[in-house]
Parts: sequence; C-alpha cells; structure tokens
Amino acid sequence: MLNLIKLVVGVASLEDLVARQKLAHNTRQIDGHAERLPVVHTRAFPRQAETLLAGGSLYRVIGGLILCRQELRDIRTETREDGTNGTLLLLSPRIIPVEPRPMRPFQGWRYLNAADAPPDLTHAPTTAPLPTPLLKALTQLGL
Repeated sequence: MLNLIKLVVGVASLEDLVARQKLAHNTRQIDGHAERLPVVHTRAFPRQAETLLAGGSLYRVIGGLILCRQELRDIRTETREDGTNGTLLLLSPRIIPVEPRPMRPFQGWRYLNAADAPPDLTHAPTTAPLPTPLLKALTQLGL
C-alpha cells in the first residue's frame, strides 16, 4: 500500500488539527458524499494517484512528529483564484492517531510506503495527551 506524508503548518496539536478541519474553507462537499470532507491543498498531482486511492492515507507531521493519518477519499485537480492549477486531497474526517515518530521538515508531500509508516495507536491514552514539544523530546530520546 502506498501513502502520502505532509507537514501541517500552523498547527500545534491534534486538537488544533481537528478544529482547523471543521472550518468551512478547509472542507469540500463532493458528489457522492453526504458530509463535507476535509481537504488539503497542494500544488503537485501525485502520479500514483490510483495506487494511493486503493487504501492509502495521508500521514500528518505536526511539530516535527508524525502524529496521525487520514484515509484518502479522492484526489482532484483545481484551478485556483489566481488561475494556476493545484490539487485537492480529500480526506476521511476520521483522524487516526499513530505511534509518534520524528520527521525532519520537507516541502510539499512525499510518498510513504506502508512498511515505513508508523503503526496506528491501538489504545486510547488513559491520560491527557502530552504537549507536542514534550512528546517530540521524549520520542527523540527513545522513551
């Protein structure tokens, strides 16, 4: 299975991501879906779109850590207000936490093979989530 990975800019935590995805300009109503889907804008259209849509997800890097994923529902081209072409990644509204993993900054998106992707967290934390900077420091220490 093939996935994408992308940085989330301007978001400090999973809670911030949830709130951001509820804003109208970050969602789209598309044919065949009763609900509005979260959307990510990007420039390049993935050449392996069909493979991605066969069960792939978008993994999200927040504060230097891969923290979650969302299943890819559709990938579409768009024409922006300035006339340039872009791409919309339409996502499942369900945010799936994954085992935190450090990730250095990069531009745009990258392909991520299933073998290299962090596993989903299979249990809900029993305490409040740690702040992302503290979680990053602990992860880098191997704790």
